[in-house]
Amino acid sequence: MGLPAGDAELVQIMDAALAEAARRAGPWLKCRPGCTQCCHGAFAINALDGERLRVGLEELRAADPLTAEAVEKRARAWVTEFGAEYPGDALTGSLGTTDEELAQFEGFANEAACPALDPATGFCAMYAWRPMTCRVFGPPVEMDGGFGCCELCFIGAGETVIATCAMPVPHDLEERLVTETGDANTTVVAFALMT
Repeated sequence: MGLPAGDAELVQIMDAALAEAARRAGPWLKCRPGCTQCCHGAFAINALDGERLRVGLEELRAADPLTAEAVEKRARAWVTEFGAEYPGDALTGSLGTTDEELAQFEGFANEAACPALDPATGFCAMYAWRPMTCRVFGPPVEMDGGFGCCELCFIGAGETVIATCAMPVPHDLEERLVTETGDANTTVVAFALMT
């Protein structure tokens, strides 16, 4: 499939927004290398995220074959462990869209480590190619008329502080790029790393 040309712009925008949000947040933002709470539990990713992970894995395979092999091994182990209960197509990795499948996904693999997480170091082997969900986790992000952020961050901060530290997300650009992929399906990191 290949990444749409605009993905590099999206990643650059997101990286700059995260850096600025972290600067404004200062000590309120507890996210640090090695903090892995957000690296556990299954979450849906779109086709753009999946393609970015596949491109990243190819680049990692060329630069650091042992790390790439370890990521692939963890992805295969994840699918082996959780595939039978996967609320979707366990062959393609596409998440289901029925109400029942969506409800099942809410409690699915909540404690499972992401295959990209190196358990020995606590670092993400796919960090440069991580999905958008990973890129926005931590700082406050506007959602449903309020702000959501990591439960470890902004403890005791008032609404004004949280709003001041909010990270803008270019949803329109991301949606356009997902449309360009021609794939409306969602999946999870493990399946994206295996296809």
